[in-house]
Amino acid sequence: MNIQVDSRGDSKVAIIESEEVLVRDLQDALDLMATVAYEKDGCNKLLIDKSLIIETFFDLKTKLAGDILQKFTNYRVKLAIIGDFSGYSSSSLKDFIYESNHGKQVFFLPTVEAGLHALHGVN
Repeated sequence: MNIQVDSRGDSKVAIIESEEVLVRDLQDALDLMATVAYEKDGCNKLLIDKSLIIETFFDLKTKLAGDILQKFTNYRVKLAIIGDFSGYSSSSLKDFIYESNHGKQVFFLPTVEAGLHALHGVN
């Protein structure tokens, strides 16, 4: 895993890169938050490609997305998941993504630059 930090003013976003899936379950998500906070001086904004998250995350029936994103909310860690979400046919997932993108905590966006813009724009 490689963690780069993009800084703009007082805002810092940890960009997570890896060759393998990093988030397979709730504990993996908690470990990722802790690792970033420890290694990057308390950074509380993460940007991760959707390929680094297990595919069952995007099946809302598994409740994995809800459980993981609730922890991000509880620990006040903002998250941008980057990728192409157009291939998902679930209307529930599409609604979930739409609602998330209109909030200030979690974003599902197509590009790294869009994710950085969203995360740097929220406090």
